[in-house]
Amino acid sequence: MPGPTPISPPQSFLQIVQSCDNFRVAGTGRTSAAAEEKLVPWLLTPSPSSPAVGLLRPEVVVQLRKEAASPNSELTSSAWFFGRDPASGKEWVSFAQGIDTPSARSRVMKELCERWRDTGLWPEEISPRKWRNELYPVYRNPFGKRDYPGREDEDAHGDTLNYAFRMERAASGLFGIVTYGVHMTVYEEVLSGGGGQKEYKIWVPRRAATKQTWPGYLDNSVAGGIEAGLGVFDCVVKEAMEEASIPEDVVRRYARPTGSISYFFRTPRGWLQPEVEYVYDLCLPPNSGVQPQPLDGEVESFELLPLDKVVEHMRAGLFKYNCAIVLIDFMVRQGIITPDNEPDYQEIVTRLHGRFDYDRWAA
Repeated sequence: MPGPTPISPPQSFLQIVQSCDNFRVAGTGRTSAAAEEKLVPWLLTPSPSSPAVGLLRPEVVVQLRKEAASPNSELTSSAWFFGRDPASGKEWVSFAQGIDTPSARSRVMKELCERWRDTGLWPEEISPRKWRNELYPVYRNPFGKRDYPGREDEDAHGDTLNYAFRMERAASGLFGIVTYGVHMTVYEEVLSGGGGQKEYKIWVPRRAATKQTWPGYLDNSVAGGIEAGLGVFDCVVKEAMEEASIPEDVVRRYARPTGSISYFFRTPRGWLQPEVEYVYDLCLPPNSGVQPQPLDGEVESFELLPLDKVVEHMRAGLFKYNCAIVLIDFMVRQGIITPDNEPDYQEIVTRLHGRFDYDRWAA
């Protein structure tokens, strides 16, 4: 079956973090050769001071220019603006003048992404098999308020919200938008030894072989992307039942928000995925009778593993990259990884809460 090949020698915790938070924008002093690819900011409006909502690779910019010059689609041919500052040479792409409401932007992105899917552009990202049929919200300020107004009336507040538009999840990497998800660690605590030392056992799923992404990898107990119109905790409740058969009343009673992590991931094909994950813990009480079980086909199986075995799998590269760093965050918060036992502690903790070099996207 598909799945990861164990890494040898085992990775350090910092190497695990670096595998996920693996991209820096050119000009930050921490770039790799891949980061030197000329990225073009995707702005919300033609003004160069407009908020940046994504980062575009050259091949996407070329395709958008073709869209703008093509008579085949009246909607997209007039939807794009290409700006250039003659003094600095700085370039940017934005929605055209008049595409200035959330619903108008969403219509443009729907038509374009569906047509790219149907005509076979970037099939490794948005082919029918990769298509998710889930809409992600895009915000002017990715660190600002999550104020999506609802599916029925995107324009209820005009264009005054932080929410800007929505688009197909599968295309998020093509446009370099910031995406949002939830990850929850479901675990049990066991007291061992005469001193009552606390040990942890974690419910670990294996992703189904049929998953569009990362088939066969180990995952967090519960995880999923936050669709437009869905609250953060509502997403936790939804994914807990769909992926792990955990009843809503159990989640609402025992799940606890513990913060968030953020990282800038560049896929092996070069697509950019700046991501924010809201993190939750769910400690099952003794004799709860709750055992996560697959339900919607996205998970093949669950296994209750002692933490040392989980760490062994993490170091071997058997976890999906972002799931491994959620578990590192768990161990930091539980006092298992500390400044005294981990030489890279400060680098790890800092890298778990990045800002994607966002201030340089439109610089």
